[in-house]
Amino acid sequence: MTAQLAPSIELMTKVAIVEDNATLRKYLAEMVGNTPGHRCVCTCASAEEAVVEIPLHKPNVVLMDIHLPGESGIACTARLREKMPDLQVIMLTVYKDIKMIFQALKAGACGYVLKRSDEKEILDAIAEVRSGGAPMTSEIARMVVRSFMEAPKTSDPNDTDQLSSRELEILALVAEGCPNKEIATRLFISNSTVRTHLMHIYEKLHVRCRTEAAAKYLRSKPPSLPSRPDARAN
Repeated sequence: MTAQLAPSIELMTKVAIVEDNATLRKYLAEMVGNTPGHRCVCTCASAEEAVVEIPLHKPNVVLMDIHLPGESGIACTARLREKMPDLQVIMLTVYKDIKMIFQALKAGACGYVLKRSDEKEILDAIAEVRSGGAPMTSEIARMVVRSFMEAPKTSDPNDTDQLSSRELEILALVAEGCPNKEIATRLFISNSTVRTHLMHIYEKLHVRCRTEAAAKYLRSKPPSLPSRPDARAN
């Protein structure tokens, strides 16, 4: 009988946890560590510790407490995203504080989960951000997009003009709320190709996350939903 090989380190989802409650921090670390294909690479009790340790351990995803002693989880998220633009941060919150979650998303978080969520909901949120999604309610997503749409225009409001036709196709689907996996299926390309295009889109639009990119796209269009691009375009 052939032994089943363990997943390689490269294929694992590496997770960091930033939570000041020691009991919850231990619980989350054990939950991640006991999940196949996942590895907890570090745990931090404060934002100050996180901004030092997380860049050293290079996780894919961070579970970040909004309310931390000293610097907040929101400020910590902004600092980490400046150092690690590809880092995916999921906010942990006790209750659905729309204002706080809204600020966290503007700082670069990908979504949020409630601390009372069960293991499946937390792991599903990690899987969702890894596939290019954003675990949040539609109400909060609309608030973020509306905020960027209503922001004063910069001296170069037509940043989308420098995008290629393929990048515009992908950005239109991002604005519709499609995760990377769905974008890949509809455009007949791989998930890694979608991620590469998104990286170039973020660089050209000078944004840090898909929500900001979607907002810039919508601001460059008439006030209507983007049309679905032809999925068979090359």
